[in-house]
Amino acid sequence: MDVVSDAISAVRVGRPSFSRLRVSGDWAVRLAPYEGAGFHVVLSGACTLLPDDGGVPVPLGAGDVVLVPHGAGHVLADAAAGPGAARRAVPFEEVRRPHLPLPGAGPEVGLLCGKYRLDRSRTHPLLAGLPDVVHLPDGDTGSPELRAAVGLLARELDEEGDRPGASLVLPGLLDLLLVYVIRAWAAHARTGGWPAALTDRPTAAALRALHSDPAAPWTTDRLAAAAGVSRATLSRRFTALVGRPPMAYLTWWRLTLAAGRLRETDAPLATVARETGYGSPYALSHAFSRQFGTTPGRYRDRGARGVTAS
Repeated sequence: MDVVSDAISAVRVGRPSFSRLRVSGDWAVRLAPYEGAGFHVVLSGACTLLPDDGGVPVPLGAGDVVLVPHGAGHVLADAAAGPGAARRAVPFEEVRRPHLPLPGAGPEVGLLCGKYRLDRSRTHPLLAGLPDVVHLPDGDTGSPELRAAVGLLARELDEEGDRPGASLVLPGLLDLLLVYVIRAWAAHARTGGWPAALTDRPTAAALRALHSDPAAPWTTDRLAAAAGVSRATLSRRFTALVGRPPMAYLTWWRLTLAAGRLRETDAPLATVARETGYGSPYALSHAFSRQFGTTPGRYRDRGARGVTAS
Protein backbone atom coordinates (compact mmCIF):
# COMPACT_ATOMS: atom_id res chain seq x y z
CA MET A 1 0.00 0.00 0.00
CA ASP A 2 1.07 3.61 -0.51
CA VAL A 3 1.60 6.11 2.29
CA VAL A 4 -1.66 8.04 1.85
CA SER A 5 -3.72 4.83 1.78
CA ASP A 6 -1.94 3.49 4.85
CA ALA A 7 -2.26 6.79 6.71
CA ILE A 8 -6.03 6.80 6.17
CA SER A 9 -6.48 3.07 6.81
CA ALA A 10 -4.58 3.26 10.10
CA VAL A 11 -6.86 5.91 11.56
CA ARG A 12 -10.27 5.38 9.92
CA VAL A 13 -13.05 3.77 11.98
CA GLY A 14 -16.34 2.70 10.40
CA ARG A 15 -18.07 4.52 7.56
CA PRO A 16 -18.42 8.28 7.11
CA SER A 17 -21.64 9.91 8.27
CA PHE A 18 -23.23 12.76 6.37
CA SER A 19 -26.27 15.00 6.11
CA ARG A 20 -27.57 17.19 3.33
CA LEU A 21 -28.52 20.72 4.31
CA ARG A 22 -30.46 23.30 2.29
CA VAL A 23 -30.68 26.75 3.84
CA SER A 24 -31.61 30.26 2.77
CA GLY A 25 -31.81 33.76 4.18
CA ASP A 26 -29.69 34.90 7.13
CA TRP A 27 -28.50 31.64 8.65
CA ALA A 28 -25.71 30.24 10.77
CA VAL A 29 -25.12 26.73 12.11
CA ARG A 30 -22.52 25.64 14.64
CA LEU A 31 -20.55 22.41 14.48
CA ALA A 32 -19.02 21.59 17.85
CA PRO A 33 -15.55 20.05 18.20
CA TYR A 34 -15.56 16.27 17.73
CA GLU A 35 -13.32 13.24 17.45
CA GLY A 36 -12.90 12.89 13.73
CA ALA A 37 -12.41 14.87 10.54
CA GLY A 38 -15.26 17.01 9.29
CA PHE A 39 -15.98 17.84 5.69
CA HIS A 40 -18.27 20.11 3.71
CA VAL A 41 -19.10 20.13 0.02
CA VAL A 42 -20.90 23.20 -1.31
CA LEU A 43 -23.38 21.83 -3.83
CA SER A 44 -24.94 25.19 -4.72
CA GLY A 45 -24.81 28.80 -3.63
CA ALA A 46 -22.20 30.45 -1.43
CA CYS A 47 -21.49 30.61 2.30
CA THR A 48 -18.77 31.32 4.87
CA LEU A 49 -16.84 29.12 7.30
CA LEU A 50 -15.94 30.84 10.58
CA PRO A 51 -13.31 29.01 12.67
CA ASP A 52 -13.94 28.94 16.42
CA ASP A 53 -10.35 29.97 17.11
CA GLY A 54 -10.94 33.38 15.57
CA GLY A 55 -9.11 32.51 12.38
CA VAL A 56 -9.73 34.20 9.07
CA PRO A 57 -13.24 33.51 7.66
CA VAL A 58 -13.19 31.21 4.63
CA PRO A 59 -15.57 32.17 1.79
CA LEU A 60 -17.00 29.11 0.03
CA GLY A 61 -18.63 28.80 -3.37
CA ALA A 62 -20.40 26.10 -5.35
CA GLY A 63 -18.12 23.12 -5.94
CA ASP A 64 -15.76 23.98 -3.08
CA VAL A 65 -14.63 21.28 -0.67
CA VAL A 66 -13.51 21.86 2.91
CA LEU A 67 -11.84 19.34 5.20
CA VAL A 68 -11.56 20.05 8.95
CA PRO A 69 -9.08 17.27 9.69
CA HIS A 70 -8.66 17.74 13.44
CA GLY A 71 -12.32 18.13 14.35
CA ALA A 72 -12.07 21.80 15.30
CA GLY A 73 -15.32 23.60 16.08
CA HIS A 74 -16.58 26.07 13.51
CA VAL A 75 -19.63 27.87 12.15
CA LEU A 76 -21.13 27.80 8.68
CA ALA A 77 -23.11 30.90 7.79
CA ASP A 78 -24.55 32.83 4.85
CA ALA A 79 -22.12 34.50 2.47
CA ALA A 80 -22.71 37.97 3.93
CA ALA A 81 -22.21 36.85 7.53
CA GLY A 82 -20.12 39.02 9.78
CA PRO A 83 -18.40 38.22 13.09
CA GLY A 84 -21.75 38.28 14.91
CA ALA A 85 -22.90 35.18 13.04
CA ALA A 86 -21.08 32.94 15.50
CA ARG A 87 -23.17 34.29 18.39
CA ARG A 88 -26.50 33.53 16.70
CA ALA A 89 -25.50 30.16 15.25
CA VAL A 90 -27.89 27.25 15.80
CA PRO A 91 -26.44 23.82 16.70
CA PHE A 92 -26.13 21.74 13.54
CA GLU A 93 -27.92 18.79 15.14
CA GLU A 94 -31.06 20.91 15.49
CA VAL A 95 -31.29 21.97 11.87
CA ARG A 96 -30.18 19.10 9.65
CA ARG A 97 -33.63 18.52 8.22
CA PRO A 98 -33.89 18.24 4.43
CA HIS A 99 -34.76 21.92 4.07
CA LEU A 100 -34.43 24.71 6.55
CA PRO A 101 -35.73 28.08 5.34
CA LEU A 102 -34.54 30.74 7.77
CA PRO A 103 -35.78 34.35 8.00
CA GLY A 104 -34.46 36.88 5.55
CA ALA A 105 -33.99 37.17 1.84
CA GLY A 106 -31.19 35.43 0.07
CA PRO A 107 -30.38 32.62 -2.33
CA GLU A 108 -30.62 29.00 -1.27
CA VAL A 109 -27.42 27.19 -0.37
CA GLY A 110 -27.02 23.42 -0.72
CA LEU A 111 -24.45 21.67 1.46
CA LEU A 112 -23.25 18.16 2.14
CA CYS A 113 -21.85 18.05 5.66
CA GLY A 114 -20.38 15.09 7.46
CA LYS A 115 -17.45 13.54 9.23
CA TYR A 116 -15.06 10.64 9.21
CA ARG A 117 -14.60 8.80 12.49
CA LEU A 118 -10.90 8.62 13.42
CA ASP A 119 -8.89 6.74 16.02
CA ARG A 120 -6.56 9.46 17.27
CA SER A 121 -4.34 6.89 19.05
CA ARG A 122 -2.91 5.85 15.67
CA THR A 123 -2.84 9.10 13.69
CA HIS A 124 -0.21 9.05 10.98
CA PRO A 125 2.03 12.16 10.96
CA LEU A 126 0.89 12.86 7.39
CA LEU A 127 -2.63 13.50 8.69
CA ALA A 128 -1.39 15.17 11.87
CA GLY A 129 0.44 17.68 9.69
CA LEU A 130 -2.69 18.86 7.89
CA PRO A 131 -3.74 22.45 8.69
CA ASP A 132 -6.88 23.05 10.77
CA VAL A 133 -8.86 23.88 7.63
CA VAL A 134 -8.10 22.53 4.15
CA HIS A 135 -10.04 24.57 1.59
CA LEU A 136 -10.02 23.41 -2.01
CA PRO A 137 -11.90 25.88 -4.26
CA ASP A 138 -13.71 24.49 -7.27
CA GLY A 139 -11.58 24.68 -10.40
CA ASP A 140 -8.47 25.69 -8.46
CA THR A 141 -7.27 22.32 -7.21
CA GLY A 142 -5.64 20.91 -10.32
CA SER A 143 -7.42 17.68 -9.43
CA PRO A 144 -9.92 16.45 -12.03
CA GLU A 145 -10.55 13.43 -9.81
CA LEU A 146 -11.72 15.62 -6.94
CA ARG A 147 -13.98 17.65 -9.23
CA ALA A 148 -15.40 14.41 -10.64
CA ALA A 149 -16.10 13.06 -7.15
CA VAL A 150 -17.91 16.27 -6.20
CA GLY A 151 -19.95 16.07 -9.42
CA LEU A 152 -20.90 12.45 -8.74
CA LEU A 153 -21.92 13.30 -5.17
CA ALA A 154 -24.12 16.12 -6.41
CA ARG A 155 -25.81 13.86 -8.96
CA GLU A 156 -26.47 11.14 -6.37
CA LEU A 157 -27.96 13.68 -3.99
CA ASP A 158 -30.19 15.17 -6.68
CA GLU A 159 -32.39 12.16 -6.06
CA GLU A 160 -32.25 12.68 -2.28
CA GLY A 161 -30.11 9.58 -1.91
CA ASP A 162 -32.95 7.30 -3.07
CA ARG A 163 -31.28 5.98 -6.23
CA PRO A 164 -30.66 2.20 -6.32
CA GLY A 165 -27.40 1.35 -4.57
CA ALA A 166 -27.11 4.76 -2.89
CA SER A 167 -26.29 3.20 0.50
CA LEU A 168 -23.06 1.88 -1.01
CA VAL A 169 -22.34 4.59 -3.56
CA LEU A 170 -22.45 7.59 -1.22
CA PRO A 171 -20.07 6.25 1.48
CA GLY A 172 -17.75 5.04 -1.29
CA LEU A 173 -17.68 8.46 -2.91
CA LEU A 174 -16.99 10.07 0.46
CA ASP A 175 -14.03 7.73 0.98
CA LEU A 176 -12.73 8.81 -2.43
CA LEU A 177 -13.31 12.43 -1.48
CA LEU A 178 -10.99 12.10 1.53
CA VAL A 179 -8.21 10.58 -0.57
CA TYR A 180 -8.55 13.21 -3.30
CA VAL A 181 -8.57 16.07 -0.79
CA ILE A 182 -5.34 14.86 0.83
CA ARG A 183 -3.76 14.33 -2.59
CA ALA A 184 -4.70 17.82 -3.71
CA TRP A 185 -3.45 19.35 -0.46
CA ALA A 186 -0.12 17.53 -0.71
CA ALA A 187 0.29 18.60 -4.33
CA HIS A 188 -0.35 22.28 -3.58
CA ALA A 189 1.06 22.74 -0.06
CA ARG A 190 3.78 25.37 0.01
CA THR A 191 5.51 24.07 3.11
CA GLY A 192 8.03 21.25 3.56
CA GLY A 193 7.47 18.15 5.62
CA TRP A 194 5.13 15.47 4.36
CA PRO A 195 4.01 17.16 1.12
CA ALA A 196 7.68 17.41 0.17
CA ALA A 197 8.36 13.85 1.37
CA LEU A 198 5.76 12.48 -1.02
CA THR A 199 7.39 14.21 -4.00
CA ASP A 200 11.08 13.87 -3.07
CA ARG A 201 12.18 10.89 -5.17
CA PRO A 202 14.51 9.07 -2.70
CA THR A 203 12.27 9.70 0.32
CA ALA A 204 9.12 8.70 -1.53
CA ALA A 205 10.80 5.53 -2.83
CA ALA A 206 11.92 4.59 0.68
CA LEU A 207 8.43 5.20 2.07
CA ARG A 208 6.88 3.08 -0.66
CA ALA A 209 9.29 0.26 0.12
CA LEU A 210 8.61 0.36 3.86
CA HIS A 211 4.85 0.52 3.43
CA SER A 212 4.83 -2.21 0.79
CA ASP A 213 6.57 -4.70 3.09
CA PRO A 214 6.96 -3.40 6.66
CA ALA A 215 7.85 -6.88 7.99
CA ALA A 216 10.90 -7.21 5.71
CA PRO A 217 14.35 -7.17 7.40
CA TRP A 218 15.05 -3.58 6.42
CA THR A 219 18.31 -1.81 7.19
CA THR A 220 19.26 1.72 6.22
CA ASP A 221 21.70 0.34 3.66
CA ARG A 222 19.09 -1.90 2.07
CA LEU A 223 16.55 0.90 2.03
CA ALA A 224 19.06 3.30 0.46
CA ALA A 225 19.73 0.75 -2.26
CA ALA A 226 15.99 0.47 -2.94
CA ALA A 227 15.81 4.28 -3.16
CA GLY A 228 18.85 4.49 -5.44
CA VAL A 229 20.92 6.80 -3.22
CA SER A 230 23.66 6.53 -0.64
CA ARG A 231 22.93 5.73 2.99
CA ALA A 232 24.01 9.24 4.05
CA THR A 233 21.82 10.94 1.43
CA LEU A 234 18.75 8.92 2.33
CA SER A 235 19.23 9.43 6.07
CA ARG A 236 19.64 13.19 5.64
CA ARG A 237 16.70 13.74 3.29
CA PHE A 238 14.32 11.26 4.93
CA THR A 239 14.92 12.64 8.42
CA ALA A 240 14.53 16.25 7.30
CA LEU A 241 11.22 15.63 5.53
CA VAL A 242 9.60 12.87 7.59
CA GLY A 243 10.82 14.03 11.00
CA ARG A 244 12.41 10.69 11.98
CA PRO A 245 15.31 8.62 10.66
CA PRO A 246 14.24 5.76 8.38
CA MET A 247 14.60 2.98 10.96
CA ALA A 248 12.86 5.02 13.66
CA TYR A 249 9.95 5.62 11.28
CA LEU A 250 9.84 1.91 10.44
CA THR A 251 9.68 1.01 14.14
CA TRP A 252 6.87 3.50 14.72
CA TRP A 253 4.93 2.23 11.71
CA ARG A 254 5.34 -1.44 12.68
CA LEU A 255 4.04 -0.72 16.17
CA THR A 256 1.15 1.31 14.75
CA LEU A 257 0.23 -1.66 12.57
CA ALA A 258 0.54 -3.97 15.56
CA ALA A 259 -1.77 -1.73 17.58
CA GLY A 260 -4.34 -1.90 14.81
CA ARG A 261 -4.14 -5.68 14.62
CA LEU A 262 -4.49 -5.97 18.39
CA ARG A 263 -7.53 -3.73 18.45
CA GLU A 264 -9.30 -5.03 15.36
CA THR A 265 -8.57 -8.78 15.42
CA ASP A 266 -8.18 -11.72 17.76
CA ALA A 267 -4.92 -12.80 16.14
CA PRO A 268 -2.42 -14.35 18.60
CA LEU A 269 0.49 -12.16 19.63
CA ALA A 270 2.90 -14.45 17.77
CA THR A 271 0.97 -13.85 14.55
CA VAL A 272 0.93 -10.09 15.07
CA ALA A 273 4.67 -10.15 15.76
CA ARG A 274 5.40 -12.10 12.58
CA GLU A 275 3.20 -9.83 10.46
CA THR A 276 4.88 -6.67 11.74
CA GLY A 277 8.52 -7.74 11.48
CA TYR A 278 9.27 -8.91 15.01
CA GLY A 279 11.04 -12.22 15.53
CA SER A 280 9.10 -13.21 18.62
CA PRO A 281 6.16 -12.14 20.80
CA TYR A 282 8.70 -11.09 23.44
CA ALA A 283 10.46 -8.74 21.00
CA LEU A 284 7.14 -7.16 20.03
CA SER A 285 6.01 -6.86 23.65
CA HIS A 286 9.24 -5.15 24.65
CA ALA A 287 9.08 -2.61 21.80
CA PHE A 288 5.34 -2.09 22.22
CA SER A 289 5.61 -1.42 25.95
CA ARG A 290 8.45 1.02 25.44
CA GLN A 291 6.50 3.08 22.90
CA PHE A 292 2.89 2.76 24.12
CA GLY A 293 3.56 2.53 27.86
CA THR A 294 1.52 -0.65 28.23
CA THR A 295 1.71 -4.30 27.21
CA PRO A 296 0.03 -5.58 24.06
CA GLY A 297 -2.38 -7.65 26.16
CA ARG A 298 -3.49 -4.68 28.23
CA TYR A 299 -3.75 -2.52 25.13
CA ARG A 300 -6.07 -5.07 23.56
CA ASP A 301 -8.13 -5.39 26.74
CA ARG A 302 -8.55 -1.65 27.05
CA GLY A 303 -9.62 -1.29 23.43
CA ALA A 304 -6.78 1.18 22.83
CA ARG A 305 -8.73 3.96 24.54
CA GLY A 306 -6.59 6.81 25.68
CA VAL A 307 -3.34 5.17 24.59
CA THR A 308 -1.17 6.92 22.04
CA ALA A 309 2.13 6.12 20.40
CA SER A 310 4.97 8.56 20.97
